Amino acid sequence: GIAQLHQLRGRVGRGQHASRCFLVGDPSTADGEARLEALVASTDGFELAEVDLDLRGEGTIMGERQKGRNDLKLASLRRDKEWVAAARQVAIEIIDADEELDRHPGLADELELLLGDDDADYLMKD
Repeated sequence: GIAQLHQLRGRVGRGQHASRCFLVGDPSTADGEARLEALVASTDGFELAEVDLDLRGEGTIMGERQKGRNDLKLASLRRDKEWVAAARQVAIEIIDADEELDRHPGLADELELLLGDDDADYLMKD
């Protein structure tokens, strides 16, 4: 998908020598063509994620289904994207200041209750 290609492109040129990344593809669908066009047009990961969201749909948050309708009960990633962005920023600030949530035990408990041990561990890994 777009995210994997964007990550690959970002790994090219990390050394001391000049480098280039060539993306060669033969998309068989309009969505595939749109994905390649987005990669050519932007190097912004958030912008590319928006394109991917528009093309795939929201999918499930923690399940295996990666396209279609989401499983959120209170919000829509599209309709409420400003709220989602604000919540994301607050979450980043909390994690930056307290990576293990030692000073936020209630939040740590809710995270484990909501997600279970495996998903909570996945979200907390580097």
